[in-house]
This record gives sequence, structure tokens and C-alpha cells, in this order.
Amino acid sequence: MEQRIQALREQMEKRISEIHSKDALSTFWQDFLGKKGSIADLMKSLGTVAKEERPAMGKVINEFKVQAEERYKALSETMEQMELQARNQREAVDITLPAKGRPLGGLHPLTQVKNEIINVFSGMGFDVFEGPEIEDDDHNFTRLNVPKDHPSRDMQDTFYLEDDLLLRTQTSGGQIRVMDRQKPPIKVLVPGRVFRSDSDATHSPMFHQMEGLVVDKSITLCDLQGMLDKFVQQLFDADVRTRLRPSYFPFTEPSVEVDVSCFECAGKGCSLCKHTGWIEVLGGGVVHPKVLENCGIDPSVYSGIAFGIGIERITMLKYGINNIGLLFENDLRFLKQF
Repeated sequence: MEQRIQALREQMEKRISEIHSKDALSTFWQDFLGKKGSIADLMKSLGTVAKEERPAMGKVINEFKVQAEERYKALSETMEQMELQARNQREAVDITLPAKGRPLGGLHPLTQVKNEIINVFSGMGFDVFEGPEIEDDDHNFTRLNVPKDHPSRDMQDTFYLEDDLLLRTQTSGGQIRVMDRQKPPIKVLVPGRVFRSDSDATHSPMFHQMEGLVVDKSITLCDLQGMLDKFVQQLFDADVRTRLRPSYFPFTEPSVEVDVSCFECAGKGCSLCKHTGWIEVLGGGVVHPKVLENCGIDPSVYSGIAFGIGIERITMLKYGINNIGLLFENDLRFLKQF
């Protein structure tokens, strides 16, 4: 029995010197310390030893078992340290290397300009209302005093859907909806997408517009120019001025086109202003009495002003963009400039 134990000790030492992985260590445990291992076989063999020798032999076997367990534990700890060191080496980070760039996104230039416009007019006390993009003829044309034979109603200009439904051609329908639900005083902006059958370098079948409406007692065209002066000065340059030119819109009377003095050449004349010193930016006027009547507002008591801003046009002027298509192509080389 002693010779057998000595042979197992030598075999154990030889096996330990050859262990370099957790799998080999697990096999060592099974071969020596497992339920069917060599030490368990020694314990079972005690029955063949003389009765008077069993206590001493059992002690020797237990000492061998303790020795094997200690060697296993020490080797297991060594293996853990080796694996930890290897993992640390694999996961080591060279802090001198440049960090991986994570580019941040940004707002689309149209969104930036829309927010700027809203911020300017919010400072003047305007609320924001967003109406539906699918409108009915009544809100989009009739109650805005647009005659039945007006060219804007033609199929060539308007995207009709079915019955009286259409894709709105202007955000002015939002004015009607606001005046239906709210009585003066009213101060509201109506931003949103609009749709017209038109497409070239400066026009798109879909574009963005922002309508402004003020209704109260004693509102005049002077109030419109005062507000627009503040608007263009905050959006373009503190030195720009506005001028009003007579025009025609069915829903305003009088109607005006609004120009700003060229912020590129200070009104001296350049390619941006086509050497006139002025740039057309929007249209507006005094709300037509019939529009007020259509919304149940007495035009003998109240008056109003309205204006419509093309957000694409303002964006193109502000950033010197010469083709409206660039705003919708989503080319990152273009968008990253903003």
C-alpha cells in the first residue's frame, strides 16, 4: 500500500508540472480527488489491509489527500492569477492613442431658421399653432376670401385629394382655425409644411411656411412694419431696414410685399440683391374685413395684420444657398456646414 501511495505521489508531482490550463487542472481533480479518483480507490482498499495497520495507513492516505488538495488549491490560485494577468493585457487601453471620434448630429438648417423666427416673435408675445396638412377647400380658400375662379385653385397649382380635401397650399388656413376657437386679442404663428405644384431652383412642390396673425382693436399697417423691422434686424443684421410695396392677396387689404435692405452690401447694390439694394422676403397686409366676418369677428370693432414667411427663402438668403434642392437632398457634406 505504501509503495502504491508513493507511486501516486510521484505521478501527482509529474502531472502538476504539466498543467497549464483550467481544463488540465479539472482533469487532475477528477483523477486524484474525484469520487472515482485514485485517493478514493485507496480509501476503498483499506479493507484489504491488516486490521492493526489500518489506522496508520488511513492516516497516511489522509495526509496524501490533504497534500493533493493543497497542491490543487495552490495551482488553482496560480491559474487564476495567470488568467487575470492575460485578461488585463488583452483589455489594456493605451491612453496615449487618439480617442475614436463620435460626431454629433445637429438641427437641419430649416429647423434652425424656423426656431430662430419663432424665438423672435415669441419675444413679441406670439403663440404657436400647428394646423393640419390635409385641409378642406373651406379653410384653405373660401373663408380666406379666395374667389372660385382664382388661379391658385387650379389643378395645376394645387394637389387635390378627393371631394373638397387637398394638401394645404398655405398655412393661412391655421388663421381661420385659430379665429374660430379664440376671439381677439389674437397673436399667433402658424408654421408648417405646404404643397404647391411648382419646382425649379427656387421652388419646391413641398416647402415650409410660417403665417403670422394679429387681431385686436386699432391694429394698422404701421404695427406690421414695426414688428417686421424687429424681425429682420434680429434675423439678419441690426442695420437692415424694411420697405413695403403695394401688392395683392385675397385675404388682406391693403396688401404689401416686404423688402429688406441688402445685408450683404448695406443697400449699395450687389449680386445678392440684383444691384437694387433691396431683397424681397415676405408678403403681408391688413386682414380683409370679409376674412374677419367669416370667423365671426366684427371688422367695425377689430382689425388685424397678417404676414407669410417662406422659411426656405429666409434660409437661402441667410446662408447664401442658391438652390432650394440642397435643403432636401440630405447630403451630409452640405448639412455639416450648419
